[in-house]
Amino acid sequence: MGHTQHSRTNSVRRGLRREVAGTIGLLADEQDFEAMRLYRSFTFDDHTTYLRQVEGLLKSQAAAGGYTTVALFDPAEFIEFCRAEGLDPDSAVSRTRFTAELATSGPGVAYQGQPMADLVPELVEEAVRQATWEFATSVLSRTGACAVCGQDVGRMAFTRASHLVSQVIETLGEGAHHWVCSVLTDRESLHAVLHVDATEPDTVRVDESAAMEVTAVLALAIVTRRASAVIVRSSVPGKEDRVCGWHLKDEGLQPIPGGRVFDAYCTDADSGDLSAPEPGVNYCTAPKVDDTKPEGKHRH
Repeated sequence: MGHTQHSRTNSVRRGLRREVAGTIGLLADEQDFEAMRLYRSFTFDDHTTYLRQVEGLLKSQAAAGGYTTVALFDPAEFIEFCRAEGLDPDSAVSRTRFTAELATSGPGVAYQGQPMADLVPELVEEAVRQATWEFATSVLSRTGACAVCGQDVGRMAFTRASHLVSQVIETLGEGAHHWVCSVLTDRESLHAVLHVDATEPDTVRVDESAAMEVTAVLALAIVTRRASAVIVRSSVPGKEDRVCGWHLKDEGLQPIPGGRVFDAYCTDADSGDLSAPEPGVNYCTAPKVDDTKPEGKHRH
């Protein structure tokens, strides 16, 4: 009887483990890994080996029916967390508590069997997306009210940007459209990416979160009056891909000449050298975007 009861208890516990979601804080790059090696309690010596061990753990958790989220572990944020909480940073317990915090607030990617070579870029991209969104919305929320009309400037800019995004979707029409929206800031160039699937008749599929990020970046450009552009690569079955774009001017989107789009795509960002254009791609001038609907420009 005792043996049977013990077996049932173990079985229940195994079942409960499958119900527990876990989070792993990942040191995605070599520099962050080296920063953590300053702590004696951090026992890994080699970043490549560390990533391989993490991947092995993820596989074993998945094989046991577990669900694990991989979060980006930032050593600088970890130090700030330890200071705020009065924790010793040279402690595995402190790292565990910080990882638990990341589970609720930090960027994370669900492990679904993808190799580490795919998971790390995916995680970094998610972190960039979150940082871009937080920065853009923070600036918009601090703009305050218009001195003339009393309306919230950030809200008006977001409404205007949302209208422009919807107009670009309508203008592009059929096809699969990959967007990159960028704006220059004092610190760096911010980017937001959006994929619009309009390959089926009368159907447009858009990732709402990505659309919000593009809208926020465009609204940021409107508020700060910084240089901004929307570049789109469109694919339609049976036709060559086309690349076109618009730049922001006076709260509207103006087509970028095809020659400038070609130069931008066929110039190496690091060396400045020209590279051969991609075969089967038409670098063209974008169609005009209608911006005359009620969501007008803020002219005060």
